[in-house]
Amino acid sequence: MTAAHRIPESSTPSAAPGIVRWDLAAAAAARITPPGPKMSAGAMQVAVASMRRHAEASVDHVHRITGLEAARDLRDSTVLVVDRAGWARANAQTFQLLMEPAVEALRRRRPEQFGAAATALGGTATAMEMAAVLGFLSSKVLGQYDPYAGLVSALAAQRHPGGRLMLVAPNILTVERELNVEPEDFRLWVCLHEQTHRVQFAAAPWLRAHMMEQIDELADSLMGQAETLGARLTEAVRSLPGRAIGRGESQPSLGVVGLLMGRREREVLSHLTAVMSLLEGHANFVMDGVDASVVPTVRTIRRRFERRSELQGSLDRFVRRLLGMDAKMRQYSDGQRFVSGVVQAVGLEEFNRIWEAPEHLPTEAEIHAPERWVERVLGAGAPRG
Repeated sequence: MTAAHRIPESSTPSAAPGIVRWDLAAAAAARITPPGPKMSAGAMQVAVASMRRHAEASVDHVHRITGLEAARDLRDSTVLVVDRAGWARANAQTFQLLMEPAVEALRRRRPEQFGAAATALGGTATAMEMAAVLGFLSSKVLGQYDPYAGLVSALAAQRHPGGRLMLVAPNILTVERELNVEPEDFRLWVCLHEQTHRVQFAAAPWLRAHMMEQIDELADSLMGQAETLGARLTEAVRSLPGRAIGRGESQPSLGVVGLLMGRREREVLSHLTAVMSLLEGHANFVMDGVDASVVPTVRTIRRRFERRSELQGSLDRFVRRLLGMDAKMRQYSDGQRFVSGVVQAVGLEEFNRIWEAPEHLPTEAEIHAPERWVERVLGAGAPRG
């Protein structure tokens, strides 16, 4: 199946040896992912045009529901309709970009780990593991807003001013057929979620750099402690049965990966978790703000989509847990409860102050207790909606 836009293989920045051969990971992922439903060229062109049209139309709906002026006539980024292989290549580019600073720091500290033999063996093996992950996810993701794509494009001498919104055509077509829903309605419904992410980063232009700083710190710290991995793994296994992290309040379980981290690493991960919960929950809040005047069959879509998630096969659920996708789904629900709680307490205008500065972002504890965010950011005198 061929979608309207192809992510060129040559746009992947030069691979940094020793960690992952990203060019190999992208190429392998593109090869192993299934192509998706078969359609005639004419039918595919019609479907792609439909998705592009709904991506454009959804921005006005996001503006109305969120009250964010950043959504008015938004033209900050590229909208692409891609196939599964294109999505896999694009995410290989982004993963490399996010890991590059930590890889370079490790290279400077431990140049002996980047010898020819080590890079050839280690980089290739890790690339194939990454390809398997990308290949699996490429058949699941309906759409994605990538705020870092502008930086990838700059490295490849392609001048996209902002991020990159991708709609994965074969997956959207597959799901709308499985659910037996109205295709035009379903495509707009999907676009509303992804365009909300685009609007979030436009409303908070500092957010991309802030998240990159946090990711860089986490990756650099983890790579810099490779020699203690064995000892930390042993301690993590011993700590698994129900032991809470930290003192006082019970913290959400971070699993084995979290237990391998030190205190500062867990703090950074907690912050990133809270931010992702906010972004995903806010997008769900927007989708729930859509009524039949916008998407006539929205109730049917919601009901069947939720039912589909409940009926996932045991193997699929296992792989999702392995990849941490179950935690991703909790971010949707936890974040939506946070956004709804704040809006109910103080109104939408006051909630939108969350996009003003990094200090206004919620903590992980505040995600589960919205009144704490209201008290900390807005103060006791905050207006009540």
